Amino acid sequence: MEADKWGRRIRAYRKLKGFTQEDFAKELGVSVSVLGEVERGNRMPSAELIHKVTEVLNIPYQDLIPPDL
Repeated sequence: MEADKWGRRIRAYRKLKGFTQEDFAKELGVSVSVLGEVERGNRMPSAELIHKVTEVLNIPYQDLIPPDL
């Protein structure tokens, strides 16, 4: 359940910043399939991946944290 919340937030911010899944995965250094699993909530993002997401999207970590966690 927690993975689903993180995935929805990551997807929403990715789209807000104008990244395709392919471009975003490339910037993060992960495969499109890994990013897709994270965004669908099938895989919990690692702390390292969350850090990379905030760097690439240029957003504070606090903005990415799901509000109900």
